[in-house]
Amino acid sequence: MSEGTMQRRAQREEREQRVKRLSRVLVCAAAVPVMLVAAGCSSDSSSDGSTDKAAKAAASASASPSPTVEAAAYGKLPESCKVLSKKTLEDLVPESKSGKEGKSDDISTRGSCSWNSLDNNGVKGSQFRWLNVSMLRFESDVTRGPADKLAQEYYEKQVQDAQAAEGAKGVKSEPVSGTGDQATAVRYDLKKKEGTFKQQTIVARVENVVVTVDYNGAGLAGDKSPSADDLLKDAKKAAKEAVAAVSEANGAGGGAAGGAPSKTPSKDESKAPSESASKAAADEPSKDASQSPSKKPASKS
Repeated sequence: MSEGTMQRRAQREEREQRVKRLSRVLVCAAAVPVMLVAAGCSSDSSSDGSTDKAAKAAASASASPSPTVEAAAYGKLPESCKVLSKKTLEDLVPESKSGKEGKSDDISTRGSCSWNSLDNNGVKGSQFRWLNVSMLRFESDVTRGPADKLAQEYYEKQVQDAQAAEGAKGVKSEPVSGTGDQATAVRYDLKKKEGTFKQQTIVARVENVVVTVDYNGAGLAGDKSPSADDLLKDAKKAAKEAVAAVSEANGAGGGAAGGAPSKTPSKDESKAPSESASKAAADEPSKDASQSPSKKPASKS
């Protein structure tokens, strides 16, 4: 074999080797994107499966039912100035011609009415009476709780406020039976320059409504003070009648007024916690709806 032939063969073999090396480089280069794609896909899910856990949690949350609360038993209130019979008004405030309805933004949730009576006997003195009935109805709320529980909280607050009345002397409290689901009477004296006022407050709850009756009397201009026991008896009568009116307005036939307890126990019977009303201030009757028992006697109407 000539030297030229051998040289050409060597060159050809060298070219073939370069082609093989180049092919291997191209194959490796093509494999790199595939690996990157695979790595990119696998990076979507962390090794601890946190993405799957988050997805499952979201699915579980969407499948969970919305929180619910038992609906309020009573959906309305009676007309505040018509909760007491004519006979009861004649007994408690004989000189009153009509009641004064308190202001309310929503008469289905709050209402009140007050009556003044001044029996003027000239030089023999006079007898003053003041009567006020207020009602507050609560609605169930998912965040605050069932309506009757909210009413119970307000009932307890009303009793405490009556017991802590400014200037009250000889405060006494007692339970009242046969009036709604729970009721308390608070009585005390208030000494004013006009005379000594005998104050009687009855706070009662029937289902999701709280009824507060304030009744006071005084002997003025030298007349003798009325009997506190008689005033309390009259106040209890008015409270029972007002509670019955609430039940009747809601088609309950006044059954709750007979003393049948609701499912919600009193504070002494149940210590179950509940959120105190975030709307407590809004739930208080307005000043127009609840007059101070120390109000001066009004002129004869």
